[in-house]
Amino acid sequence: MKQLHRRVVVTGLGILSPIGNTVDEAWHSCIEGKSGITAVDIGLENNPVKIGGRLKNFYPEDFLDAKEVRRIDPFIQYGIIAANQSIDNSGILESNIDLTKVGVNFGAGIGGIDTIEKNKILLEEKGYKKVSPFFVPGSIVNMISGLVSIKHGFMGPNTSVVTACSTGNHCIGTAARSIACGEADVMIAGGAEMASTPLSIAGFISARALSLNSNPEAASRPWDIDRDGFVLSDGAGSLVLEEYEHAKARGANIHAEVIGFGTSSDAYHMTAPPEDGRGAALAMSNAINDAEINLSEIDYINAHGTSTPLGDIAETIALKKVFKDAVPQISSTKSMTGHTLGAAGAIESIFCIKAINRGIIPPTINLENPDPLCDLNYTPLVSTEKEVTVAMNNSFGFGGTNSTLVFKKI
Repeated sequence: MKQLHRRVVVTGLGILSPIGNTVDEAWHSCIEGKSGITAVDIGLENNPVKIGGRLKNFYPEDFLDAKEVRRIDPFIQYGIIAANQSIDNSGILESNIDLTKVGVNFGAGIGGIDTIEKNKILLEEKGYKKVSPFFVPGSIVNMISGLVSIKHGFMGPNTSVVTACSTGNHCIGTAARSIACGEADVMIAGGAEMASTPLSIAGFISARALSLNSNPEAASRPWDIDRDGFVLSDGAGSLVLEEYEHAKARGANIHAEVIGFGTSSDAYHMTAPPEDGRGAALAMSNAINDAEINLSEIDYINAHGTSTPLGDIAETIALKKVFKDAVPQISSTKSMTGHTLGAAGAIESIFCIKAINRGIIPPTINLENPDPLCDLNYTPLVSTEKEVTVAMNNSFGFGGTNSTLVFKKI
């Protein structure tokens, strides 16, 4: 970010996840190695997948007006609630700030598929007049950014990046660049997803992407020889990003600094990564170059690590390509949360920041029998105490889109 002059820091955090509905709750579960994967009723006849990572003890009416809840898809509800958590955590509304310089960049990988499915059924069974007038605005991806901006009067950049499973990282990275170049002073950025619907799950089953493991807590097992696919999960993560001098002037609590953002394309395949991991390696190298740091300065990497046979090997190869024989300590918190698709990058960025703040690296649970082709330090089974000054977060998505963020203690 240095080449764009203005420094960007993180002053607010918010999360909804299968392992907790607040940052403190999710972080505690994360370092304790608690799985958020449970048995769920998918609603599909003869369905081989019977597990997922859904939110627990969560009632949107506790946070939003009941009328609003009826009008918007669950993923939008999740995004708004996580964004509001981060805004409250940042204290920006308690300060006299210029709202024309506050923006939102919040995305999703799939978007309002739950609303789409339900309205398609209404159309077929009862006709077009029964389709909700809020069907379109209540399901489109950019509506999290829109409604957060409307609620708080934020008149700065109002955007939404959609890049499948790398959405969260791309939203945070592009929001940081909006601040670095002077377009905004504050940005609320992140990702949300609620894709555990019958149609979505059926599609992922057909693509042979999901784990068929019948033991929920053991199903997500990145880099383990017995991994057989990812576990589909729901959630949202939100960061308040702020220009450093702006944050310092109002006495904000600064969680970390965003020092690097890198992107790339595999230019290879719709869903499969190239075996040599070249696209992922390029994103990491671009982020490290952007951060203007040495490879040896990185203490921890929260890997993409979805628990797919091909993806875990490709990321391992990419890490070796970038770091040679000195790959930092790694973990995949998806072993506990499952894969939250468009929310993953934001949720995992929060875990990177907490690792920096608390000096604890989360574990990769279920890594009991490492794949011989995955032979790095993935922090198996239990968390470890370690001073973390710089942490990196990887997110890679369908279409061959890759994104990497670098955070630093401040």
